[in-house]
Amino acid sequence: MVTASARDVRFIGVPMDLGADRRGVDMGPSAVRYAGLSARLRALGHAFSDAGDVPVPIPEVRVPGSGPKYLREIHRACQRLAFRVERILDEQAMPLVVGGDHSIAIGTITGVAAHYRKLDSRGVGLIWVDAHADMNTPQSSPSGNIHGMPLSSVLGIGAPELVNLGGFAPKVNAANAALIGIRDLDDQEREIVRRSGIRTFTMRDIDELGMSRVMREAIAVATDGTVGFHLSFDLDGLDPEIAPGVGTPVRGGIGFREAHLLMEMVADSGRMVSMEATELNPILDTKNKTAELVVELIASAFGKRIL
Repeated sequence: MVTASARDVRFIGVPMDLGADRRGVDMGPSAVRYAGLSARLRALGHAFSDAGDVPVPIPEVRVPGSGPKYLREIHRACQRLAFRVERILDEQAMPLVVGGDHSIAIGTITGVAAHYRKLDSRGVGLIWVDAHADMNTPQSSPSGNIHGMPLSSVLGIGAPELVNLGGFAPKVNAANAALIGIRDLDDQEREIVRRSGIRTFTMRDIDELGMSRVMREAIAVATDGTVGFHLSFDLDGLDPEIAPGVGTPVRGGIGFREAHLLMEMVADSGRMVSMEATELNPILDTKNKTAELVVELIASAFGKRIL
């Protein structure tokens, strides 16, 4: 089946395993490759090339340091990632980034925002799918793990090294950002979310409104006066029954058909400019089940249809 709008898709793996305490998400990019992503997207009519992995040190050869853990190493890896993402967009291709923990979003979104800052004053919107808000700061975080801070960082809140990556902040205007699927927040983090102005859709909102209405509203927010939106999909936004192999699973998440509808509506909008999927942990998976689901969901976001 050939999609209506074929894209030149460039895959970047980011084996980042520094932003969280639990090991294993560094193997996420390899698991997605093994699950057949390239063949699936080519079958949809897209050009696909694999740009390899961004080099990231492993925790065993680094010291966490005081403050946010592995701040220097994560900052450096995100700089490298931002450069690659910006260059792909400069070449009029679409970056598809797979991690790795969700701290990689700081680099991905910096690269996307930097590209469009050169071309258009409208800025980029953001749709963020997650069980967690990822809006802690170094002061509010109970753990010091940076994978709990990327959304606040790209909105201009938090550690200066992360907030100012690329030499500008914020990367995204909070009025053009939507957070979908949250159900597990830290106490101080709740107040940061409330003050930020971001549009939130909790799992209760999805239960009451349905995914179709949630996505219509989220896409409207992310495309209101923007060039389009970046989709950042933390796989723990999915329910562990369908996605056991994720970094920080939380019961009561997005179901199989809800997830595909979300992605199908992303494709229907025609406004996605870049995408990333994070927190895939093959150590916790069953026979690569979660990676195979990720490939299916990415295919839906890139135009796979039932009819």
